[in-house]
Amino acid sequence: MKKTMTFAAALLAASVLGGMANAKTLVYCSEASPANFDPGTTTGGNDFDASSRTVYSRLVEFKHGGTEIEPGLADKWEISDDGLVYTFHLHPGVKFQTTDYFKPTRDLNADDVIFSFDRQFNKQNPWNGDKYLPNLTWDYYTGMDMPKYVAKWEKVDDLTVKLTLTEPNAPMLANLGMDFASIVSKEYADQLEKSGKMADFSTKPIGTGPFQFVDYQLDSVIRYAANPDYFKGKEKIDDLVFAITPDATARTQKVLAGECDVAPYPNPADLATIKANKDVTLMDQAGLNIGYMSYNTTIPPLDKPEVRHALNQAIDREALIKALFQDAGATPAQNLIPPTMWSWNKDVKFDSYDPDAAKKVLADAGLKEIQLWASDRVRPYNPNFQRAAELIQADWAKVGVKAEIVNYEWTKYRAEGKKKDRPGAFQVGWTGDNGDPDNFFATLFACSAIGVSNYSSWCDKDFEDLIQKAKKTSDQGERTKLYEQAQVIFQKQAPAFLLAHSQVYSVVRNNVSGYKMDPLGIHRFDGVDKAE
Repeated sequence: MKKTMTFAAALLAASVLGGMANAKTLVYCSEASPANFDPGTTTGGNDFDASSRTVYSRLVEFKHGGTEIEPGLADKWEISDDGLVYTFHLHPGVKFQTTDYFKPTRDLNADDVIFSFDRQFNKQNPWNGDKYLPNLTWDYYTGMDMPKYVAKWEKVDDLTVKLTLTEPNAPMLANLGMDFASIVSKEYADQLEKSGKMADFSTKPIGTGPFQFVDYQLDSVIRYAANPDYFKGKEKIDDLVFAITPDATARTQKVLAGECDVAPYPNPADLATIKANKDVTLMDQAGLNIGYMSYNTTIPPLDKPEVRHALNQAIDREALIKALFQDAGATPAQNLIPPTMWSWNKDVKFDSYDPDAAKKVLADAGLKEIQLWASDRVRPYNPNFQRAAELIQADWAKVGVKAEIVNYEWTKYRAEGKKKDRPGAFQVGWTGDNGDPDNFFATLFACSAIGVSNYSSWCDKDFEDLIQKAKKTSDQGERTKLYEQAQVIFQKQAPAFLLAHSQVYSVVRNNVSGYKMDPLGIHRFDGVDKAE
């Protein structure tokens, strides 16, 4: 596909596709290009906005703007008394999208549900490996420890599916509302496999969600149309356009000029200008997030906790947060999870700034050089990776450590950063997917997440035992005690530098209604309307 189509031309094309003069078009200024449109294979919030939250649906969903689970493709479900068997009853008559590249011959059924998960763990499934996409790793399914906990998926009948676990798992229902658990079409997959075009599954998506895919102009524009057969009813917006705009200030300018209707993650420096504009609303919410920097704990001398603590102590974190977030309301992180999340340990304190103590430890350890990684993207938990790297570089230089800044584009950055042998310190962050502490502790620092989403390659037996025990009980009080202990170990071992929990902002034109900020970092457009 050509990259030369102008944004105005794409917008005109979208209005024509609406099929009527009064078709409503909503334009979302997204912050990055998606890696692809298969949510089982990707990990970025921008990837999910462009795929799972537009094109796809799940067995269960999170209530719009919250973390409470509600029915999705499953109208109801039962969980056995021992917590091992989940039985889901599918909504009848759910149709997959009809496009110019796929015309379904049947409604959604249990086969689609089973295929959606089987492809993510079954090595015998032709969709599991390189035959589909090169270097395929199914990061979320693996990072969430699903292979450990899922014993089997079974078809009871066309509209009933049974999930059996190996042991109780308290977050499982919430996990099934996450993006990697989106339900795909087995019929479409079979068609592509037969025709030898399996890669199209990730570039020409088919789902049951509120919008269906129309076209993607690489790194420029993604176009969707309202799904006329959506099982919850056709959306009020006829055409949805993602105008990919990596620069935060440019996104803000487009919204203020009326070129975009919604834009996320404005620059902190632009907030005053936005607030003064009467045509837009600045929405904000405490982020369920964490910005941090992972040390590769397997490579000497970063394998020593005292060295990692010293690198933390060498960073003037207060000045760093002020420079990055200005007056945008970021909270210095004491723990991996934010203080708004249950089980946050109020007694744990992060390393204080002490460059003199740090200098001695680092000199004794012989650490003179280190790689410091930075990406080109704005994220809610870190508005400027490069600026952060430069400030940290300057602080480390004061204690005798020379940092080489390594830069990559966002998608390649994450792919390189998760490698087990990646050297140095890697800036990254996280926005919670399901409101459960497990989604931070296990997803980011479980032993099974090494090479996937554990960028520190850190595997601590005591920490691991605690977070695994916390999964097995549904007693929140007991789980809280276990997670509080895990936070003490995390602070002692220091596998990462903790930056901040940020306030998250979106800019919305005043003629847009029904748009809600989401604590899980989701940008959803079902239920949204626009007055022309």
